[in-house]
Amino acid sequence: MSASTGKRSSRPAGAEPVTGLVLAEPGQRLVARLIDTLIVGPPVALVVRALLPETTYGARPAETVTAVGVAVLYLLYDTVQHALWGRTIGKRLTGIRVVPAVPLGAQNGQEGRAEGPQGVGARVGLPRALLRAAFFALPIAARPVPVLSVVAGLFWVANAAWVLDGDRRLALHDRIAATTVVRTGPAPAARPTSAT
Repeated sequence: MSASTGKRSSRPAGAEPVTGLVLAEPGQRLVARLIDTLIVGPPVALVVRALLPETTYGARPAETVTAVGVAVLYLLYDTVQHALWGRTIGKRLTGIRVVPAVPLGAQNGQEGRAEGPQGVGARVGLPRALLRAAFFALPIAARPVPVLSVVAGLFWVANAAWVLDGDRRLALHDRIAATTVVRTGPAPAARPTSAT
């Protein structure tokens, strides 16, 4: 209910109050990330396994080079696509996009929802895209280190939990880079409310 009018809001859950943008669903984000991981991960693993066969070098070098290779390629993949288009191949297929959560020039902790009048068309730019991608890729590179692999696992669990936060749905890499993930298609129709 709106405090000023006493009427129920017709805005669907997840709609941004400032610009009308609709936040991406956690399932959309998960499917997009899985698609992107399948695009980046297996090719790197296949090349590394061909160059560092376990029969010659053992499993450890191949595992380490694979983790670092996937992290570096994912960093490049994510950064370039988010900086130029606001979405990766996975995000294109699931109908979502990364946009700035805080306007450039926001001061004194005032938080907006998207740069510019277009909202969904706003670009995150190279610095935010790089920062966002780095915070996601770093745990991938840390996997071969025994203690850091546990920390990386905890990071991914916490990251998923933050995305499930119904109000903001911001993963850690979104919070660090001041970005948010929104739908690119039309907003879902509001559910009718029963008169009581």
